[in-house]
Amino acid sequence: MFRHLGWLVGLPYKSSSKRLSNANNPALLAQLRPPLAMLDSVQEIAIYIHRFHNLDLFQQGWYQIKITVRREDSDVWGTPARVVQYEAPDLGSDDVYGVWRIDDTDNSFSTQPFRIKYARQDVFLSIMISFNLSLAGYEGQSSSAVLLKFELMHAPISGNRSDLQAALDANPAAVHEFRIPPKALLGLHSYCPVHFDAFHSVLVDISIHISLLKAPSYKHPVKVSSIRRIAEDVGGETSESNQAAEQVASADTNGIMLLKKLLAARSILHEELQTLSKAIDQEIDLTDFISKMDDMNDSLLPENLVAANDVSGQGKPQNGLEKANSASDSSTGELTRSLSRGAVLNSFNLLGDQLFYLWNTFLQFHRFHKTKILEYLHDTWAKDRRAEWSIWMVYSKVEMPHHFLNSGFDESSNSGGHRRTPTLWKLNDDPAQIAATRAELHRRSIAQMKINNRSIQDLHIFGDPSSIPIVIVERVMNAPRRTTSENSYLRHLDVLNAPGLETGSGSEFVNKQSGYSSSKRNRVLKIVVFVHGFQGHHLDLRLIRNQWLLVDPKAEFLMSEANEDKTSSDFREMGQRLAQEVITFLKKKMDKASRSGNLADIKLSFVGHSIGNVIIRTALTEVMMEPFLRYLYVYVSISGPHLGYLYSSNSLFNSGLWLLKKLKNTQCIHQLTFTDDPDLQNTFFYQLCKKKTLECFKHIILLSSPQDGYVPYHSARIDMCQAASLDFSKRGKVFLEMLNDCLDQIQSPRTENRVFMRCDINFDTSAYGKNLNTFIGRAAHIDFLESDTFARFIMWSFPDLFR
Repeated sequence: MFRHLGWLVGLPYKSSSKRLSNANNPALLAQLRPPLAMLDSVQEIAIYIHRFHNLDLFQQGWYQIKITVRREDSDVWGTPARVVQYEAPDLGSDDVYGVWRIDDTDNSFSTQPFRIKYARQDVFLSIMISFNLSLAGYEGQSSSAVLLKFELMHAPISGNRSDLQAALDANPAAVHEFRIPPKALLGLHSYCPVHFDAFHSVLVDISIHISLLKAPSYKHPVKVSSIRRIAEDVGGETSESNQAAEQVASADTNGIMLLKKLLAARSILHEELQTLSKAIDQEIDLTDFISKMDDMNDSLLPENLVAANDVSGQGKPQNGLEKANSASDSSTGELTRSLSRGAVLNSFNLLGDQLFYLWNTFLQFHRFHKTKILEYLHDTWAKDRRAEWSIWMVYSKVEMPHHFLNSGFDESSNSGGHRRTPTLWKLNDDPAQIAATRAELHRRSIAQMKINNRSIQDLHIFGDPSSIPIVIVERVMNAPRRTTSENSYLRHLDVLNAPGLETGSGSEFVNKQSGYSSSKRNRVLKIVVFVHGFQGHHLDLRLIRNQWLLVDPKAEFLMSEANEDKTSSDFREMGQRLAQEVITFLKKKMDKASRSGNLADIKLSFVGHSIGNVIIRTALTEVMMEPFLRYLYVYVSISGPHLGYLYSSNSLFNSGLWLLKKLKNTQCIHQLTFTDDPDLQNTFFYQLCKKKTLECFKHIILLSSPQDGYVPYHSARIDMCQAASLDFSKRGKVFLEMLNDCLDQIQSPRTENRVFMRCDINFDTSAYGKNLNTFIGRAAHIDFLESDTFARFIMWSFPDLFR
């Protein structure tokens, strides 16, 4: 009996002389060696839910977050293993109901239901839930990803709470899924914001913590009696014995591979613990653990684990497991032949205990420093956005010409000859077509790309990478050139020294006062005004606003309503109404900020869609706005017709404009098409371009799309038009004067270190189908309002422009 008990602790089996003839029989060995099930491990995925922030939910009511975890390529589900409620939700008794719960039928976890009553409401949940995914018998462990599914459950407010849980369980209001790639399953600590969708816009601050661990229990080895019977019955070599030999070799190889994974997981967890400790300036004393770990390795790890090379490439000695972690497959095979199953089992238990100690140390450390750890992980996540989303972004830079000149007329009365245009235009050089072709080629390359990294992947973006908008960022350079810090997000564009554009640590978070200095006496009031387009609604730009809120939670927003249902009138009237609305809002916020401390500065930004951009520029010409022009900060133009429709190639759209002018006598359409005055130099747009409407902005970002048939491509970009360059009439001259006037304002030395970018947004047209909107070019124009992915890419790639 004692001889058989030796198998449990790894002692070699000594058979009697009666069975020596069968001692090397593979079928017998397959039964005699400790089974692989004893080397069971689990991937523990700990999900910390910190805060639920209501950005823009359409409905009040009861909400709940439901979480499930499963493998991507199978129906293997993660099992909720532990729940730790750090703090009770900071809500009154009327705003919470019941408790969190685990549903064994679908292995899901659901938070405590909470009530949402108003926008920008915070609910601090402060709960950690851990899911375990067993690797026992799962051969695809090294190549299978894991899917995290977050469901937003909703139930309306009603007097009867007894039916509340049933109403919440009925159907999810929204779903947001994430993919954890295989590389991350050995160990990861990452921020993971959950937003759900455009109709349920929230921010759930979540962090994900992963480690590979030894399973808490093991299967018992097969009974001795059965092994004896097999040993007595097995004779010579058979096909079954060959198969058994392969199983033995496979089991041994899997055991070695598992040890290597555990060693890698231990190294990752140890390193991450030290990183977190240093980042939040809270010490974790692991000196005794490291000392004991080295002693245990030296005393307990068998000598035959030491590989042939005793010194690593850096001249540092390695123990056998560290060498196994870096060994090739051939070295794994050598270790398999040299190590007994007892040695493998002992090493497995040793590493498993060390990992368990480190993991529990982390969990305790996280409980006491949860907010600081979340802030650090959030800032790290924010810094990585530009690199993470660079798949869909193309960067370039161009020099801004001092003037665009037409070659068909004299520039001045003293000119003795014709001036030559600096750019040679060809008849087939259609800038919109070139941009669309460039984006389509990039989209095709994405379809063939294999994304292989350790970062958690948002399936709203990574689920179908080829359907995501392509953003071509063109940084328009203006001499002299400037430098930034080493970590500048403009370093790819060779932008040098632009003060104020150093890459920060991401958006300010939870308890940080983004937009405000540490002292209340030096407050900065940041206001962003959103202006809709023709026949638009004041909430048209809410998706862009929500993304801006994520970058700068402390900004104040005005969704302009002054011209709602009044966009058919004269631009001058619309501009006057907007100016009055902005001043009223600005004074109200200034008075409120002044009461809580001295107001050090104001940053006034504008975002416009379509003709909303014309309304913004017109409002800035009003006398009442003059005292506030020095506060202008960022201007984001989304498909704005800054140069009007003097050259529009969309014949169907032009026909629609003609009908509006004839049938409804729409004044703003007359102004857009330069028919409001017989003399082009007396038209509204010509006069608007002469006024300094762009000069005072610190930064200017022009968004356009070559697929947008509603606004001429060159007009949205404030760029040269191919037709105008070949037009030698007065109309061509007027266009060039307007273009040069706008560029002169942007190049003005009045605002030093201005950032001027043109961003081409290329949507996936395959999703449009064949319909009237696609045919007339309206689909892309509306996509600017119905999609926020492009805004997310731009804002998180250049976050300091939006703070």
